[in-house]
Amino acid sequence: MKKTIAASCGLFAALVLSVTGGAAPPNLLLFVADDMTYTDLGCFGHPDVKTPHLDALAADGCRFTRCYNSAPTCSPLRQSLYTGLYPVRNGAHPNHSRVYDHVRSLPHYLRSLGYQTAIVGKRHEAPASAFPFEMLGGQHHDGGRSPDGADLPLDLARQFLGDRGDHPWCLVVASNQPHAPWNRGDASAYPPDQLTVPPYLVDTPESRQALSKYYAEITYMDRQVGEVVKILNDLGQADNTLTLWLSEQGSQLPYGKWTCYEMGIHAAAIARWPGTIAPGRVSDALISYVDVVPTFVQLAGGDPSSLDLDGTSFAPVLRGEADSLHEYVFSVNTTRGIYHGSEAYGIRSVTDGDWLLIRNLHPENRFENMVTFRSDVFASWKRTETPFARQRVSGYQQRPATELFQVSEDPWCLNNLADQTRTADTQQRLTVALEAWMKQQGDRGRATEMSAETRQPAKRPWARKNGYALSSPARD
Repeated sequence: MKKTIAASCGLFAALVLSVTGGAAPPNLLLFVADDMTYTDLGCFGHPDVKTPHLDALAADGCRFTRCYNSAPTCSPLRQSLYTGLYPVRNGAHPNHSRVYDHVRSLPHYLRSLGYQTAIVGKRHEAPASAFPFEMLGGQHHDGGRSPDGADLPLDLARQFLGDRGDHPWCLVVASNQPHAPWNRGDASAYPPDQLTVPPYLVDTPESRQALSKYYAEITYMDRQVGEVVKILNDLGQADNTLTLWLSEQGSQLPYGKWTCYEMGIHAAAIARWPGTIAPGRVSDALISYVDVVPTFVQLAGGDPSSLDLDGTSFAPVLRGEADSLHEYVFSVNTTRGIYHGSEAYGIRSVTDGDWLLIRNLHPENRFENMVTFRSDVFASWKRTETPFARQRVSGYQQRPATELFQVSEDPWCLNNLADQTRTADTQQRLTVALEAWMKQQGDRGRATEMSAETRQPAKRPWARKNGYALSSPARD
C-alpha cells in the first residue's frame, strides 16, 4: 500500500511540475478569524491590541491594506469565500443559508489538482456536499462555554499535516475568535480605562468594558496563529506553504458586523510565502474574498479562467509581478431571517478602495439586529446625552437610501457625502458600477431580499439532516 501511495504521489508531482514549469506547487493554509474589525491588530496600527504572532507574520510577508469581504455576516461570507462567488449568485446571501445545488467549492477544485483538503474549527456552510472538506475536528462556536476548553484542536491539524508526506495539501483553520461571547483570553491585560476608544464608537464605560474583553480574545486568537506557525516550522513545511490570514468581518460592536461600513466589510489580510513574498511588503491592491479560490487554484497548477467564478487570482500580486487587481469590489448584507433582524433591510455596496458607496434598499425601515436587541454597549449609547451619541444611535437604525464615504480620508465612515454637488460624479460612477454588478449577479434588489428566507432552512432539524451546522440563536 505504501508503495502504491508513493507511486501515485510521484506521478502527481511529475504532472504538476510539467504544468508549473518545474516549481513544486505550494501547500495552502488559510486561517480565518471570526468577527474581527480590520483595524484591531498591531501591524495595522492599533495602539493597544497585542498581536505579536500576526505582526511577525506580516513582517515575514505581505500586508494587504485594501482587502474586502463579500458579506459582513458569517455564513454568507464563508460560503462566498469557499466558492469564489458573491453571495446572491451562489444562493447563500442571507445568514444560515445554503448555496445552490450546482455550486462547487475549494475542495472540489483542489482535489482535481491532486491536493488533499481539510478544515479544523468553525463550519458555517451548506449543503455538506457542496463543501466536502475533510473535517478534522473542533466545534462551531464557544456558545458561552468555559474559556478553558479547546475549541480549535490544532493537534489534529498537526497530525493531518504530518501524514501528508510530499503530497500537497490545503488546510483551513477556522477559529471561533474573537466572535462573542468574549470569554477567552486575559482581559486584565486591557484595563478599560487605559484603552483608546476608536472614533466611530461612543466612549462609555460599557464600550470600554466590551473592548477589553474583545481585545483579549484577539490576543487569544493571535496565539492560535503562533501555534499554527510553530506546527509548520516543526514539520519543516513552512518554506513551501503559502499562509493567508483573514480577519473575516467586523466585530459585533455597532457599525461593524451586519453592516457594509468599512468596519463591517474591510478586512485585514496577511500573506506569507517564504522565498516568493518579500518580507515586510505592503500592498494596496484592491482584492476581495471571492479572489481566494481562483488564487489557490492557480497556485495549485490549475487554470481559474476556465472556471465560472466571480473572483480573479491575485497570485501575480503575491509574486510581486503586479501591484493592482480590481477596479471595484462589492459586498451585500441581508437582515431578513437573521436573529432579531429587520423584516427587510437589504444593503449593497461598492468600493474602489478610496470611495465607498452604500445603497440601503429599505431606508423606510429601521435597521435591527442583535446589537439593537440586547447590546449593553448600544443601550449605553442611548443613555448618553451628547450630540455624537444621539447621532450614532439614530444613524445606526435609520439611514438614507444612499451613503457615500471617502474612506481614504474618512475610514470610520463618519461623514456621509452622498447627494452633494462636489461628489456627484463619484457617486454616479460608483452607482453605475454597482447596478451593473447587481444585474450580472441576478440581484433584483428588494425582490431578492424579500425572497431571502427561501434560501434558509425552515427548521433547525431540517438543517442538521442536510448537513448544516447552525450556530446557537445567541450567536449570529
